[in-house]
Amino acid sequence: MSSLDTFAAQKLASLEAKNLRRTLVDTARENSIWLVRGGRRLLSFSCNDYLNFTQDPRVQEAAIAAIRTHGVGAGASRLVTGNHPLFAALETKLAKLKDTEAACIFGSGYLANLGIISALMGRNDLVLVDELSHSCILAGAALSGGKMLTFRHNDVAHAAELLKAHRASHRHAMIATDGVFSMDGDLAPLQELGALAREYDAWLLSDDAHGIGVVGGGRGSSFARARKADVPLQMGTLSKAVGSYGGYLCASQPVIDLVKTRARTFVYSTGLPPASVAAAMAAVDLIDRDPNHAIKPLRKAKTFTARLGLPEAQSPIVPIIIGETEEALNASRMLEDEGFLVAAIRSPTVTPGTSRLRVTFTAAHPDSEIERLASIIGERILRR
Repeated sequence: MSSLDTFAAQKLASLEAKNLRRTLVDTARENSIWLVRGGRRLLSFSCNDYLNFTQDPRVQEAAIAAIRTHGVGAGASRLVTGNHPLFAALETKLAKLKDTEAACIFGSGYLANLGIISALMGRNDLVLVDELSHSCILAGAALSGGKMLTFRHNDVAHAAELLKAHRASHRHAMIATDGVFSMDGDLAPLQELGALAREYDAWLLSDDAHGIGVVGGGRGSSFARARKADVPLQMGTLSKAVGSYGGYLCASQPVIDLVKTRARTFVYSTGLPPASVAAAMAAVDLIDRDPNHAIKPLRKAKTFTARLGLPEAQSPIVPIIIGETEEALNASRMLEDEGFLVAAIRSPTVTPGTSRLRVTFTAAHPDSEIERLASIIGERILRR
């Protein structure tokens, strides 16, 4: 074996010994909630397709029509020849939904945060990040070359302490956080962070990957309370409740113009395929037209948490904290034996010792199956 192969094999063996090796499992989705894995039909409570748009005929037909008109791929980066006409239409719809002047579409949410943060922040700047923020926020902050500090989860007072101590010695400052936290399902205190950002002339970025379509009447975490939060940088994905693929930033026109000029993950990436953009357009239209549909996943999650006596769900994501990795994996296997797919989440995605089942709810989950899942978890996991 070469030294590279030896390194890889030893690393894999070490991860295997800690139950931390990941493997891909072929999974065929029959529809938005049922899938086939290992020859068995399972009801998935692990998908982020919260509004079931990946299988919605209206969304599918929009994608098919776009392929027939514009082809399969974009052909180049958007700044060369890949800026097919659908992009402008989707960006206009997203800006309207998010109540901003403009929007920019990226190849994915991960690429969006890498590009946005590194385009706006530099070596003399300060980036404050909630400690439980998604990996791409941390990566974008590191890529910027600025000083990155983490504040305790949803602790506005700690963020204020850090700004008081460090803001004056940096040219610009940014506060970056998830709007809905992907592993815990709780919401960021965006109203309070917005006020703090204004006080210290910092720029607030909220990652709304798990908020758009399902909280705030479908408009996202910035709209979750009675008054819209002051979030000048609203980013998110098109791959979860929107049911397609890609990422976006909604912001002022000058900011969007700068990002389209300087964000490396935008400038040097091929544009999204027309089908993905058209599908997202159809889904955003559906979200905008039917806010009552948007509330269904959260309503079902609240039914689940009430049934188990857990803290009331704030989003369609409900964590069942188990602790040790092997126990979480065993719990996931037990639920699979019962006909459910509920993924076990392990380190490094979550802090060691907090391995969990991450239960996600969609508009289409039958109430009877939610009751059955809650009963099994309550009797065989939470009461052990």
